[in-house]
Amino acid sequence: AVAGSTVELPCGAQGDPMPRVQWHKEHGDLPWGRHEVDQENTLHLHAVTPADAGTYVCTAQSQLGTAAATARLRV
Repeated sequence: AVAGSTVELPCGAQGDPMPRVQWHKEHGDLPWGRHEVDQENTLHLHAVTPADAGTYVCTAQSQLGTAAATARLRV
């Protein structure tokens, strides 16, 4: 990604009942004040900087179990 741009990382979790989805960054925190998760569970990172580079993890959890997917961001 280009520094200063907005990055979207989708998380296609589905199920019945709908699983609870959480995003986190490995080895760090989500950028404070510059991230949001929409109703489709897509993580939006605004005005990315080189410090935002790393691996982001989407975790979906329901009573049936837990599934996770990762995305690597380079800035």
